[in-house]
Amino acid sequence: MGVLWCLVSALGFGLSPIFAKEAYASGVSVTGMLTGRFVIAAVVLWLVVAWRRPPLPVARVALTAVGLGGVGYAVQALCYFGAVARIDASLAALLLYTYPALVTALAVGLRRESLDRRKLAALGCSAVGLVLLLGLGGSAAQLSGVLLALGAAVAYSLYLTVADGLPENLDVYLLSAIVFTAAAVTLGVTGGLDLPATAAGWAWTGLLGLVSTVLAMVALFVGVRLLGAPTAAILSCAEPVVTLVSTSLVYGERLGAGQLAGGVAVLAAVLVLRLDLDLVRQRQLVGGHAPDAPVDRGHLDDR
Repeated sequence: MGVLWCLVSALGFGLSPIFAKEAYASGVSVTGMLTGRFVIAAVVLWLVVAWRRPPLPVARVALTAVGLGGVGYAVQALCYFGAVARIDASLAALLLYTYPALVTALAVGLRRESLDRRKLAALGCSAVGLVLLLGLGGSAAQLSGVLLALGAAVAYSLYLTVADGLPENLDVYLLSAIVFTAAAVTLGVTGGLDLPATAAGWAWTGLLGLVSTVLAMVALFVGVRLLGAPTAAILSCAEPVVTLVSTSLVYGERLGAGQLAGGVAVLAAVLVLRLDLDLVRQRQLVGGHAPDAPVDRGHLDDR
């Protein structure tokens, strides 16, 4: 059941470019779609919070969560879905998945983690994959879309690095509700409340908000509870594969052989880094120091 829930989550997140592209085709702007997405997700999650009644965070933690949503998550989403509007979604998804390597590099730079041979190999593998993805992109890899996808990866790595400092006992539904609300406000202000104007636009935006945000997040949360964060994180690597296959079937998108090799290298780096996390958890348990909580918050506020 844990595997099934994680794969449902990966399916929801992986289908988000399809919903976004259809919303664009219905005349919805990037900011309008994202504002509608986060408004829908926030309303649903605040209802969940009202039912669960978790303890409220202290002012400092609440302000941090607001900043994460209003700045970090809003910028990440704007960059990623802006990239999806300009380049093949499969390429954008694979470029975004360089974020685990960036998070690791930040953790090493901030001296939160030490650099060992496993991490070094993963960072090198991710770098090689990035070179292959960019160097053999062809005409489809327009510069602005590539830069936006890489910007999304950088923004998401910074978001996760800051989120890692939040209290472990902070309710994930409450955190997500605050983050989505703040993101909706930021995008609504910057985009001038340019919400969808047609029924089709709202339908695709609604699918993005309900399937690729709320359902995907809740499914991953359940999967983490049943399997543990490291295993759930590894299974989440199915997300870019879902994007690649679905966009190939629906839009005929194709990656070149070099790009596919680069994508494999990027995902291999992700697996190495997350298996390294699994080994750390096992050593903590063997040494009698169990992790404080089985939840990897970074993957519960995913795209």
